[in-house]
Amino acid sequence: MQPLFEHRLTLAGFRTRALELEGDGPPLLLLHGYADSADTWRLLLDRLARSGQRAVALDLPGFGTAGQLDERAPILEQLDRFATAAVRWLEAPGAVVCGNSLGGCLALRLAEHAELGLAGVVPVAPAGLDMARWFRVIERDPVLRALLAAPVPIPQAVLRRVVGEVYKRLALHRPGGVDPLVVQAFASHFSDRVVTDRLLATGRRLIPELRDPYELERIACPVLLVWGRHDVMVFQTGAEKVIGAVDDAALEIIEDCGHCPQLEAPDRLAELLLDFSGCGSFPTPTA
Repeated sequence: MQPLFEHRLTLAGFRTRALELEGDGPPLLLLHGYADSADTWRLLLDRLARSGQRAVALDLPGFGTAGQLDERAPILEQLDRFATAAVRWLEAPGAVVCGNSLGGCLALRLAEHAELGLAGVVPVAPAGLDMARWFRVIERDPVLRALLAAPVPIPQAVLRRVVGEVYKRLALHRPGGVDPLVVQAFASHFSDRVVTDRLLATGRRLIPELRDPYELERIACPVLLVWGRHDVMVFQTGAEKVIGAVDDAALEIIEDCGHCPQLEAPDRLAELLLDFSGCGSFPTPTA
């Protein structure tokens, strides 16, 4: 079993953190979603380590421990530059990019660039297709709104508890089946009111950029879309647009799962990734 090691590096001018597995096979690049970090992939990385698969998860700029985004520039353009630099940093032809939510959007946008030589992409509930009004739900949560409007400092433990409850309600289908430490890890990104306000401001800026973020007709590599059956944040009907535009595209539905299969179904997601990257063809879809 390969050990997981954590290190820092700079990509496209952004200082970031990597969780990396050395191993064999085409490298897997893992990109997380909005307000999350590379830590969301730890359960999946544990499964991949048992198979000796090379993989790396990164903190995206503006999130986790990565450098901050330029507030004067479009967010997706900055993330595109970072993700492109990450693919080139791998220095291995035939990489596979897997991303969840916002990370899935970046994976699809990377697939539009044939010059990167990707073997394929695995977008997991990618943002920018058929999205629920999740961000408005987050901002309108009465407890969260009351906390952020309070004229006194918010105790960190209280803020993180509220964020954790919102996260469980939106991202997970079976919150009771997920280790509480997973929820705590996500909530830890909201360390105080200043950081929370910044993350919410980033979300507001992203909404118009995600309305039409793709040129799907440019995608030439295989695409395996993965969705949790009970995702309430990004609806699986959005897959129809990708499958209709990309010749080599398929959809895999994971039952009893919400928006984050890497947390609720890491074994199944690992199987899909290993099959996809190992043989260059699709697993038999269950959709």
